[in-house]
Amino acid sequence: MGDGYRKEQGLYLLLFLCLPGALSISLHYSVPEEKKRGSLVANVLEDLKLGTGELSARRAQLVSKNSKQYFRMDTHSGNLLINDKIDRETLCGQTDPCLLQSEIVLQDPLKIFSIEIKIEDVNDNVPKFSKKAFDLEIPENFSPSTHFPLESARDEDLGINNIQNYTLSPNEHFQLDVKSDEDGNKYVDLVLEKPLDREKDSHFGLTLTAVDGGKPRRTGTVQINIVVLDINDNSPQFTHSQYKVRLKENSPRGTLVFKLEATDLDFGSNAQIIYSFYRVPEEIYDLFHLNENTGEMTLSGQLDYEKETSYGMSIRATDGGGLLGHCKVLVEIEDVNDNVPEVSIISITSPLAEDSPLEKLVALFTVTDQDSGDNGRTMCSVEATLPFMLKSTMNNYYQLVVQSPLDREKVADYNITITVVDQGSPRLTSARVINVQISDVNDNPPVFEKSSCEMQIRENNIPGLLIGSVHAADLDTEKNAKVTYSLLPGKVTDGLVASYISVNSESGNLYALRSLDYEQIKDFKVTVRATDGGSPPLSSEVTVRVVILDENDNAPFFLYPLQNSTSPCNELVPKSVEAGYLVTKVVAVDGDSGQNSWLSYELLKATDPGLFSLGAQNGEVRTRRALTERDTSKQRLLIVVRDNGLPPQSSTAMLHVLPVGGFSDPYMKAVEVSKEEHEEDGTLTLYLVICLAAVSFVFLVCIVSFAAIKICRRDPGESFIAAPPHFPPARPDIPENGGDSQSGSLSRSYHYDVCLTGGSLSSEFRFLRPLIPVFSVGDPNLNVNQTPPSASQDIPNLVEEKESEKKARASLSEDAAPRSGAPGCIANQATGANINCGQNDWLTYQ
Repeated sequence: MGDGYRKEQGLYLLLFLCLPGALSISLHYSVPEEKKRGSLVANVLEDLKLGTGELSARRAQLVSKNSKQYFRMDTHSGNLLINDKIDRETLCGQTDPCLLQSEIVLQDPLKIFSIEIKIEDVNDNVPKFSKKAFDLEIPENFSPSTHFPLESARDEDLGINNIQNYTLSPNEHFQLDVKSDEDGNKYVDLVLEKPLDREKDSHFGLTLTAVDGGKPRRTGTVQINIVVLDINDNSPQFTHSQYKVRLKENSPRGTLVFKLEATDLDFGSNAQIIYSFYRVPEEIYDLFHLNENTGEMTLSGQLDYEKETSYGMSIRATDGGGLLGHCKVLVEIEDVNDNVPEVSIISITSPLAEDSPLEKLVALFTVTDQDSGDNGRTMCSVEATLPFMLKSTMNNYYQLVVQSPLDREKVADYNITITVVDQGSPRLTSARVINVQISDVNDNPPVFEKSSCEMQIRENNIPGLLIGSVHAADLDTEKNAKVTYSLLPGKVTDGLVASYISVNSESGNLYALRSLDYEQIKDFKVTVRATDGGSPPLSSEVTVRVVILDENDNAPFFLYPLQNSTSPCNELVPKSVEAGYLVTKVVAVDGDSGQNSWLSYELLKATDPGLFSLGAQNGEVRTRRALTERDTSKQRLLIVVRDNGLPPQSSTAMLHVLPVGGFSDPYMKAVEVSKEEHEEDGTLTLYLVICLAAVSFVFLVCIVSFAAIKICRRDPGESFIAAPPHFPPARPDIPENGGDSQSGSLSRSYHYDVCLTGGSLSSEFRFLRPLIPVFSVGDPNLNVNQTPPSASQDIPNLVEEKESEKKARASLSEDAAPRSGAPGCIANQATGANINCGQNDWLTYQ
């Protein structure tokens, strides 16, 4: 471009040389607009034919004819530079060409050069529309080929850079019609190609584009909004003929149920829709409210899923032109867990027998929950500690059955809590309590407190006296616990137990049927049976030991001297005895026991009270002093024995003591038995007790036998001489009483041998036997001869009858020489001393 410009300058210079009177040279340059500041336009030194440095030397200046200096000149190099950015459209607008005039002024000499700079257009402006959007309203009934003029765009660039064409966004209803006028300006029309239907397309948004011819091409766009005007040719339409809505039953009032929206393809008043219920039940108006303008349906009542699970209603939509549209709305109610499960008892077994087998049906019930789904699914349970369990059957039926043995005696009834929980959220729980009574079966026998017991009763009781009571407890109830008492058959000594005692069948009281005697029966046992009233009946037994307590109802009885005997009891005593001589020993027994049998003896009356003494405990009759000639030949002693009972009882006996002379002095001394020779036999008491009964029997037999023998053998011509007995003193190692607590006092045994002289004496012998057996302590080999005491009582009578026997007693010599086994001796077997006597004349005293 610079070379072409120089050529043009050369032509202008040549023209000035040819023209006469030319004073200056005009320079022409061109430069595109929008060049940057400092860009080179041209070098004027070459065009002005000036040398380097001449511009500065001549103080050259660039003078602009515009208000603004767009160029500047470098005086050193001669370059013409852009001083400020140039916008052609601002300087010249649509004027073409756009020229800027300047002058170069040189001084010394003054010379002016004209410079013309053409500003060339570049495509720096886009086409612009006067509006951002064009709005068109086209009735839907316009026919095709209708033109709608559009406002053209404007481009400030010139020539090819100006608008060259218009384009329209693709659509099936419209196209463009572009025309040019004489000036080359472009005009555009919008042409309807296809009929409109507002119900299908009520609005069109098209884009109109203006395109220039520059490089690169620049475009400008504008939005064309086309509104299709409606005519009322469509009724309101709902998108669906039926709508389904789900709503929770606990939704509060005012909850939005559904928003109805009907569409009307028309526009304006033709599309204004009013909503309303159509042919619905009255309850719909109570539960729902429909806004006629917005179509919002809200809840106005309280829903209950258990009453109604869904509501169906018809909705009518009416547009401004009176056209109608319909739809149906189905409101389905969603269940919420607002109902607790309920337990309904169908049957119950109460009372329940305690012997019910396992799996026995106790109760049948059903569980219902009016909710649905998980809210209606339930679980049942009972306490694990109970002897029952639940078994589920079909259709929510449950069986309560026995799972472990029952025992009414431990638990008489059960309060069974049936807990039901549903599966809803939150879970709801309900409970039902049923009471099951446990009926009794006879599975417990009556039980006594002890298997045996002891009762006491005093003898001589009144018949019918209450002895005591037994009681048996039965853990069962009613008739199973009603206990009846009875006596089991048995014997008491020689009689039946039922004759001695009876029991009250209801109270268990034991009564004595007869008066009891301790001396006959000390105690006896009865068995009482307790039987309940169950079926079959159960029973248990208790052994009752009835102990008879002794009373002091027996007076002491003398064994020696024999009490109530028709013959007097006589004792022979040598006249030469000293004080303390043991005359005899009285023996008494008491049928009572304990302290009632403790006996004490007392000398109640005596011929000579000062002559004899009586041991209070042992019953020994001893001399207090020596006998004298002045003492009577027959001493009578009245002895009383008393027991220790309350009140005490007593008995008396008469004892005759006959002093006798003629015995040798050596044998009048008391025999001292050393303690070392006689040790107490541990079995003495046992023997005494055993032999007491036997001796009593033998005594009776001997009495009868002796009486018979005496009657048969008695000879009045015979004489009898009795030798005085020799009594040894009492042994200190044997107790005085010599008896036991049961039988009273028993006398100790003494063994005496008396020998009679020969000659005129007859051969009649008397054997005196005591009432109790004789136990020899000193020598167990000694023979013991027993003589009934009645024989000794006959001796005094015989002495009186036969005077000849007195001479025999007088002929006894105290100093006779002793000869063993010779006639006329007296031998004491206890001491071993012998006196001369005939072998056939021995008498034995015990």
